[in-house]
Amino acid sequence: MYIKPSALSTAIAMMFGIPAAGIAADAPGAPASATDTTAAVVTALHCGRLLDSINGKMLGATTVVMEGGRIRQVSPGTTAPAGAKEIDLSSQTCLPGLIDSHVHLTMEFNKATYSNAFRWNVADYAVRSTVYARKTLMAGFTTVRNLADIANESVALRNAINEGVIVGPRIFTAGQAIGSTGGHADFTNGYRMDLAGDPGPKVGIINSADDAIKAVRQHYKQGDDVIKIMPSGGVMDEGMSGENPQMTLEEIKAVVETSHDYGFVVGAHAHGAEAIRRAVLGGVDSIEHGTFLNDEDMKLMVQHGTWLVPTIIAGDYVMRQAKIPGYYPPQVAAKALAVGPLIQATAGRAYKAHVKIAFGTDAGVFPHGDNAHEFELMVDAGMPPMFVLRAATISAAQLLKREKDLGSITQGKYADLVAVEGNPLENISLMKQVSFVMKEGVVYKSKSVPVL
Repeated sequence: MYIKPSALSTAIAMMFGIPAAGIAADAPGAPASATDTTAAVVTALHCGRLLDSINGKMLGATTVVMEGGRIRQVSPGTTAPAGAKEIDLSSQTCLPGLIDSHVHLTMEFNKATYSNAFRWNVADYAVRSTVYARKTLMAGFTTVRNLADIANESVALRNAINEGVIVGPRIFTAGQAIGSTGGHADFTNGYRMDLAGDPGPKVGIINSADDAIKAVRQHYKQGDDVIKIMPSGGVMDEGMSGENPQMTLEEIKAVVETSHDYGFVVGAHAHGAEAIRRAVLGGVDSIEHGTFLNDEDMKLMVQHGTWLVPTIIAGDYVMRQAKIPGYYPPQVAAKALAVGPLIQATAGRAYKAHVKIAFGTDAGVFPHGDNAHEFELMVDAGMPPMFVLRAATISAAQLLKREKDLGSITQGKYADLVAVEGNPLENISLMKQVSFVMKEGVVYKSKSVPVL
């Protein structure tokens, strides 16, 4: 899907030596409302290797034929249909577009984050999110699950991307997280009393099963795609505990039952063992972080088919930043130093216990665009390279319940593909050097075409 170039975009293309017909929707000057005039163009990608994420195999030379933003055919060899536009990736490994199951595209923590909360408007977060979204896509992540924002601004980001106004990954967003008064989801936690007020279900703060039902229905009304709950304490809020349970089992069940009625997948931020147990018994689809998972929790997750999204990179990052004096508030630094060192080992034990694992990073806690370091940390935790590549493709698609459209290079699915030089099964660090990015048939990054 290429945008018909305007006079300005044509001029810019000529400056960089790019054919005007090859400008993707993200090129400066490309009209956001332009009609796609080449939807029927057939494109053939010649891959030196191709990851079969469904069967867990690395295939040899393969040609992927795409039309109208979908995959039309996948066949061995290098034969392309007559008249097809051909792209040579014969020296590279092609993989399905990567999926990050846990990001925060409208925020990025730094030393000033806690004071910015009193100075920034929602528009400040929204404007910056356009930069974070682009970095994420260019890193090879064509789909993300956005698990919590400030004031539902990620819905506007999602819509702008879908309409071609800005560049970014496909977003499934939770809007604001759901949690209890004073808990990890309460954005006024730590404020002085005259500013804190008493947030309620309209902004995700609940204190009963009835509140929980209302909060989910509010998310449906606001156009969110998934639900995020906070049944345990967290690291980055100003509360004292990073692991105490903060939602009752009845509240969790009410959220989950109502969410599933509306077709929402439910992710549960949970560090502490008791909060994890309640979340699993309450029927959530995934546990995020899972730092203090014990053997009983893991058995329960296997029994219930609950996914784990480890976010090892976030724990590693905050642990390192917490060692810088004054970088975080004292209570945040203390929690980061306690939680950070444990997440990787817990993820390794969960893998050995056969817990289902989907790739997710908590990007926004660390700088956007660095998501692929999670691959290295997962392998260091004892997970095989093929497992972690599948975790970021077909497994993540299954968690989202979008495997009919995403997660593998298969006929009928979205033409979302990325490529790297070399074989990531031999060197997983190559995933940090994505050289080609295609989303729904549009090339956003390529070695042969400079990115504008």
